[in-house]
Amino acid sequence: MATTEAPAVPSAAPPRLRIPSAALCGVLALFAALAAGHLVAGFISVNASPYLAVGNGAIDLTPVELKDFAVQTFGTYDKVVLLGGMAAVMVAAAAVAGVLSLRSPRPGVVIVALFGLLGGFAVHQRPDLTAVALLAPATSLVVGVAVFLLLHRIAPRKNPPAERSGGTSRRSFLLGGAGALVGAGVLGGAGQLVSGTRDATASRAAIGALVPAKSAPAIPADADFAKLGTPTFLTPNPKFYRVDTALSVPQLRAEDWSLRIHGMVERELRYGYSDIRNRPLVERTITMTCVSNEVGGDYVSTSDFIGVDLADLLAEAGVRPGAEQLFCTSVDGWTSGTPVAAALDRGRGAMLAIGMNREPLPLEHGFPARLVTPGLYGYVSATKWVVDIEVTTWKARQAYWLKRGWGEQAPIKTESRIDTPKGFDTVPAGAVRLAGVAWSQHNGIADVEIKVDNNPWQRTTLSTEVNVNTWRMWWTQIAVKPGTHQVFVRATDKTGYTQTDARAGTVPDGATGWHSTTFIAT
Repeated sequence: MATTEAPAVPSAAPPRLRIPSAALCGVLALFAALAAGHLVAGFISVNASPYLAVGNGAIDLTPVELKDFAVQTFGTYDKVVLLGGMAAVMVAAAAVAGVLSLRSPRPGVVIVALFGLLGGFAVHQRPDLTAVALLAPATSLVVGVAVFLLLHRIAPRKNPPAERSGGTSRRSFLLGGAGALVGAGVLGGAGQLVSGTRDATASRAAIGALVPAKSAPAIPADADFAKLGTPTFLTPNPKFYRVDTALSVPQLRAEDWSLRIHGMVERELRYGYSDIRNRPLVERTITMTCVSNEVGGDYVSTSDFIGVDLADLLAEAGVRPGAEQLFCTSVDGWTSGTPVAAALDRGRGAMLAIGMNREPLPLEHGFPARLVTPGLYGYVSATKWVVDIEVTTWKARQAYWLKRGWGEQAPIKTESRIDTPKGFDTVPAGAVRLAGVAWSQHNGIADVEIKVDNNPWQRTTLSTEVNVNTWRMWWTQIAVKPGTHQVFVRATDKTGYTQTDARAGTVPDGATGWHSTTFIAT
């Protein structure tokens, strides 16, 4: 007798997550993953934190023009903007990962895992980290996937099965989500506390005052025209410009610091902090300028630096013939190439500096030690947190910015700036005071002239010169009628070179052109 089989009933598709819940699964998993990685990084190195490692990688991969745009547009907030932009992109991607996982967690797991692998790759590429640092992104990956799977399993669904009512599901999800959020906060906070135990602030405070054996000459009272609108001659440490690639300020204690000098030398040497601190210290007044300083920009500052002659350290190592550059490495892996000739030029006065304005170097300016080479832009002359100097040739090693197309020698160009009046200021007609600064390290400023509208150039009054490695202030007074006026400024250095009016950007070796300002007389 024939039997008749019942027709197959198609199995019901798994219930779909609600879109807001699905997106939240991805975002909360991201928070938990980053917090867990940050905690593990606290025990290894803050740069092992996947979030910071990816940010540092982004900085390294950023085209020179875009990096320069960021510095000019956002100034010292460029890194905050980068981290904020990264956070927004990551949150959006995590939300999309959740939405793609409405029926199955598989797409979200894949995307979360890709985030983890990206963090691992970024950590692996860091020159200042060892293989153990990969534990941080590995932890992020495991925690991220686990949290995503857990939240996806308990998240509210459309048309849930009878045994799992919507109310129960929502309560479970709210509890699970709150737990993930609180857990992320606890893990991230713990990571910050652990990282804080490596803070170099206490080490810096223990150094005490730095008293040089050879002090810099006293700054003359008329070295600036601050009452007339110029900056003070010496820049207070908190106002000294800062431009570097470090997303987090390296925390290197003085007692852990050492400097290795090797390469094309007769003998390899290593100095500890006490070796430098206990030598006769010298103090020099030096103006530093960043190559990213546009015409009229404020990435120029002056300090009394305290340290030792770099030429003395190199002489002790014995530089061999044919050496061309000092390939200098920071504790975070950043590198610069300083011309050997400039470093050995005792008339220039290159230093291994440990202090600014009679204080130990601030953390953000290189504590425990940095290089300062007068007359050269900072990217070739002023490595912060320096721990290694390899004496070598230009062909053998290429430093960070040289690989990205910046110039090799980088002498600071003769420039000048108008500080008052500011652009589009309104001033009374009649006598108007103009004031500003000019610089041409290692040549010195001989003259500064201004031109109002289409009138001839006229000389200004210069402040007393401190030395050829520092800026020089200027001021003058003009008579103007009511209306809109434009003022140009140009400087002439002691070699006889007068600033060109040809405008050039900062890449590859510094900006050129006359600074100008427009004001309104009423």
